[in-house]
Order: sequence, then C-alpha cells, then structure tokens
Amino acid sequence: MRNLRRWMPIFDWGRSYTRATLGADLLAALIVAIMLIPQGLAYAMLAGMPPEAGLYASILPLIAYALFGSSRVLAVGSVAVISLMTASAVAPVVAQGLADAVTAAAVLALMSGAMLVAMGVLRLGFVANFLSHPVISGFITASGLLIAAGQLGHILGVGGGGSTLPAVVTRLSGAGPLNAVTMMIGLGVLVFLWLARSRLKGWLMRAGAGGLMAGIIARAAPVLAIFVTIGLSLTLDLGGKGVALVGQVPAGLPGLALPGLSLALVTALAPAAFLIAVVGFVESVSVARTLAAKRRERIGPDQELIGLGAANIAAGLSGAYPVTGGFARSVVNFDAGAQTPAAGAFTALAIALAALFLAPMLAALPQAVLAATIIIAVLSLVDLPALARVWRYSRPDFAAMAATILVTLGFGVEAGIMAGVGLSILLVLWRASHPHSAVVGQVPGTEHYRNVTRHQVITNPVVLSLRVDESLWFANTGFLEDRIEALAACSPGLKHIVLMCPAVNEIDISALESLGDINRRLMDAGIRFHLSEVKGPVMDRLKCSDFLSELSGEVFLSQHEAMCRLGQLPGCGPAAGDAL
Repeated sequence: MRNLRRWMPIFDWGRSYTRATLGADLLAALIVAIMLIPQGLAYAMLAGMPPEAGLYASILPLIAYALFGSSRVLAVGSVAVISLMTASAVAPVVAQGLADAVTAAAVLALMSGAMLVAMGVLRLGFVANFLSHPVISGFITASGLLIAAGQLGHILGVGGGGSTLPAVVTRLSGAGPLNAVTMMIGLGVLVFLWLARSRLKGWLMRAGAGGLMAGIIARAAPVLAIFVTIGLSLTLDLGGKGVALVGQVPAGLPGLALPGLSLALVTALAPAAFLIAVVGFVESVSVARTLAAKRRERIGPDQELIGLGAANIAAGLSGAYPVTGGFARSVVNFDAGAQTPAAGAFTALAIALAALFLAPMLAALPQAVLAATIIIAVLSLVDLPALARVWRYSRPDFAAMAATILVTLGFGVEAGIMAGVGLSILLVLWRASHPHSAVVGQVPGTEHYRNVTRHQVITNPVVLSLRVDESLWFANTGFLEDRIEALAACSPGLKHIVLMCPAVNEIDISALESLGDINRRLMDAGIRFHLSEVKGPVMDRLKCSDFLSELSGEVFLSQHEAMCRLGQLPGCGPAAGDAL
C-alpha cells in the first residue's frame, strides 16, 4: 500500500475524504469549469487546433492528474504559453506533410508525457533548477506579448498569427481592409472582459454581493460574452457580414486512440516535446509550490513529473494537445476552496457535459471573441517592470532576461527558451569560474576576520589572508592561481599566505593539482602556503593525496589560530608569540 500511495497519491488523500470535502471540491470545480470553457476554446485556436480540442484538453488530462498528481489544488489544462509552443512545433510538421495538425499535436502531447513520466521515475525533478527565474520571467513576458500581438488580426477582422513579432507585424501591415463589424465585436468584448476582470468584482461587492458570489460572477464574464455574441451572430447573420466564426464543433466525448506515429514525425517533434515538457513542468511546479506553501502542504517534484506526464499522455490519447498546470485557474481553484485533486475530476465532468450539450452552439461564435479572451488572459503574464527590478539587482541576470525576451520575439518561442537556458548555463559557469574572494583582516577586539575593503581591520604585512567563497574545481582554478600570484607580486615583504576555506565544500582533482602548483611557486618565492578552516569532508579528501605532506605551511583549525601563530595580532596571548 505504501508503494501505491507513493505512485498514486489518491490512495493517500482519498482515505480521509469526507462529505464536507466533497462539497468544497464540487463548488471549486464549478467555478473553474466556468473559467475553463472559454479559455479552452480560445487556447485551442491559439494552438492551431479545432475548438473541441480545447475542451478535450480539460477532460481526461484532469482525471489523470487527479490520480497521479501531488498538488491538491493545481488545475491542469491548456495554457497560453504551451499552446503557443504547440502551434510553433506543429506548423512546420504540417507544412512538411508529415501529419495533420490534430495528429501532430496529439503525438506531441504523448511524447511530452512519456518524457515527463521517465524523468519522474528517474527522479529528475531537479531539472526545474536549470531554468532561472529571470529566464522564465522573460520567456513568459515575451510569449505574452507575442500571443497578444498575434490575436490583434482576429480583433481587426484580417486574420492573425505568426511565430515571431516581425512575422506578426508584417502580416498585419500587409493585410487587406479591416472588417468594421468584427472590430466592433472584438473591441467591445475586449473592453467588457477587461472591466469584468479588473473592476466587476469590486463593483458587485460594493453593491452588496458576497466576495465568493462576486468572484464567480466576474469569472463567468467570458461565458456571458460567448452566449451574447452567439445570440448576436445568429440574429444579425454576422457570418454573412464577413465576420469569421468558429464553425461546426462536433458534440460528444473524445475517443481513446493512439495517434499515428512515424519515425520521421517523432524525430521532428522530439526537441519541441522536450522543451514543452520542461517549460510546462517548471511553470506547473512553481505554481503548485506557491499554493501548497499557503496551506503548509508540500508537493513532490518527482511525483509532479509523473502526474503531469500522465495528464499529457491522456491528452495525446484523447485528441487533445500538451497541457500543464495553469497559474490563473489554479489560484481560482485554491480561492474557491478546493481541498483535493478530486476537484479537477469534477471539473472534467463539467467540461464533458459542456462538450456533449453545448458544443453545437459554438458554430456561430465569432473568432474575435476568443481572440479577446486570449488577450485578456495573457496580458497578466506580461511583466515588463521586472526588467527594471532585475537591472537594479543583477546586470548578468538582466542580460539573460532581456536576451530571452528579444530572441523569443524575434525568432520564436523555441529559440527563445533555448537562448535563455544557454545564457543561464553560461552565467552559472562564469560565476563559478570567477568566485568571490577577499583579503581579510582581524576586526579589532574580536576573533572575527572580514574583508579589508569593507571593514576597519588589523592586518600584518608579512601575512596575507585570502578567503575564497566557493568550492574549488577545474573551472575556477585559473582564477585562484592568478589572484594569489597578483597578491604575492604586490607584497614584497610577504612571508605567509593563508587560504581561508570556510565556504569550500569540495576540492576536485584539478583544483588539487592547482593548489600543488601554487604551493610550489610560493615556496620558490620564499613564501609559505597555509590553509585554515578546512571542512571535515574536504580534509578527508586531502588526506588521501600527497598535498598535505608537500604543503610548505600548515592547516589551521581557525583563521584566528593561524594569525596568532603567524602574525602576532592583538589578543593572541604570549603563548602564541612563543610558538611563532
């Protein structure tokens, strides 16, 4: 049973499921379903998929996550960024004739799911750490801008889309005459949804409505916009006036089938499937951790990989496309009082009923309404002020964030995320190869030693103490050698150099060889080389080598002991002077 609870958390939370929990989950499911229906339709259009695929993405994937996911409130489904990445990955495959869009998207979901499950089984949840926050923030901001710009064509009645910002601008500038009726509908719905999201809840609460009811009504605004515009479309024959409509949407539930696979198709989609898996996991696990912390719960990153993987495999088998945990709907699920992943299963049931009974009504829905829904949803992703915050704090992180934004806008989502990951890795390597180091001296009247450039300290001209705030490995050994050589050259009366190692957690074989070279060069110059505050595990490794026997100086337990023995600083006592 313990293994079952590990792989299927439903056997853990399901044991304590009560009638009160059921009521809370049902209410949360209703609220999230109201939000998911218009979003699912809109994101399907963004992904280049038929509208029903957006509904399918919120049925079986939610049930699969409820069985295997570790977060109690994460709401899985189609999201803007993953939808954009799907469109970007599927388009070239369709252009090459390898598969149609629906098949390609289903294979993409299947592959992403398989990769996620494999990563979960192998306990690779730590891969989320390879995408820094500035890179993720920059990628999401650029994706939001790209998505919003790509939907403007639908608002203006001239079509839309484009995988890069220049392509979107070129398409819009070369488009034919605008459709006035489409513009009126699109802009009208855009303003209505913006007011509903930013002001309606406050207006309703001031009018006397309760917070929960006001929130439900405000989130139901997109559904209201859909029904009103469908009524207008049928009454005024908007299709005959040149307004682009969604078209026929088949009623029914998705069937289970393995999409058509071929080696060429799998090979073409593999890079995109991996990027979608990683980006989706990072986005999902960050949301899940944030919400879990509010209830003093915890999630398992490795189990999240399995839960998201199962959801994507379910999406691939049911004619949908890649899914992940969405921030907005997960917050709504949390605020609505969801207690367990069963809320997601109940949401799936509500979406299934919508697919059965409401789908035929969507044929007369103007595409401009879905475009407005997408724009309002993704504008919350755009965080341009973050650029200023990151600039003030860290120039290298700003460079990574800005480059990710520019590459994503200029060359597409896959190039953007790859550039961001590459820059993140380069920044890590650069920082690791240039560790912080400081010449230190004694704080008067204490046994503490601090940076000579930041504090008033006592030093001795014959002893130089250098603290290195990083483990020593092949990437930074050259830096350490250059630093010590430069310090020795600038101090003609120097007799001792003490390398302080309180932050050194490891010394690899390259660094060991480098320390040996430093010891020999200093010995040739008449300078003894010492170590202080070496950690136990590091000392154990050094004892396995010849370094300690060849060391010209000593290894001191503390920096103060070293300075008492070598430098005769105040507070050392007569015994220390005799020892020197």
